[in-house]
Amino acid sequence: MCLIAIAWQQHPDYPLIVIANRDEFFDRPAAPAHWWPDPPGLLAGRDLRGGGTWLGVGRDGRFAALTNYRDPKQNRADARSRGDLVVRAATNDQSAAAFGAQVVAEREDYNPFNLLVSDGDALVAVESVTGQSHTLPPGVHTLSNHLLDTPWPKALAARRGLEAALRTEPDIDTLINILRDDRPAPDAALPDTGVPLAWERMLSSCFIRAPGYGTRCTSIVMRSATGQMRFVEARWHTDGSPDGRTDEQFDIA
Repeated sequence: MCLIAIAWQQHPDYPLIVIANRDEFFDRPAAPAHWWPDPPGLLAGRDLRGGGTWLGVGRDGRFAALTNYRDPKQNRADARSRGDLVVRAATNDQSAAAFGAQVVAEREDYNPFNLLVSDGDALVAVESVTGQSHTLPPGVHTLSNHLLDTPWPKALAARRGLEAALRTEPDIDTLINILRDDRPAPDAALPDTGVPLAWERMLSSCFIRAPGYGTRCTSIVMRSATGQMRFVEARWHTDGSPDGRTDEQFDIA
């Protein structure tokens, strides 16, 4: 993922609400969200090059998602696929805190990342760059390609949109549309992450359209207070038009 906003224990009916955009090159093959046969009990899309995923949920209600930390100078060709972390986070039986501590110890095996994992009782964020694992307090949190709650323009826009949506019964299309905003931020508000200015501009909006690259899908995860999980993945063509949708609802095991 490249942009995540998450409402943790902020809505009386839905203690976990996640909205997230995956931005990627369009020529990188991926399978739509589905129930994986191996490991079993994982609902997620699949990166067909690295074998892992960017966001997933388990039958037992676990949730995990990952963003890359944008710093081209730190990337190594021999690093393990970061998508494997999400698969492991969403399918293991450790507490979120214990798994977060384990990932901190392994972080040097991967290119820089941020990982979110919830076991239903806690929400944990792991930052490989700082080497820290945080158990997050109730609130609306955002994560893009920097540290947790870094106030990049698109993260702030996602936070405002999600906070507004929490005032009523959350609606799937309303949540998706929060992340369909493709307006770039003004130059004065752009971060400096080591990519050319033209790319900083294109990457500054919630919904990205760039040559050969852009928002491939928008994911919504809602865990209800009564023990149900809903997972929606809306996929997009290169021009931003719809390219199919997965909508799964299930009782948490």
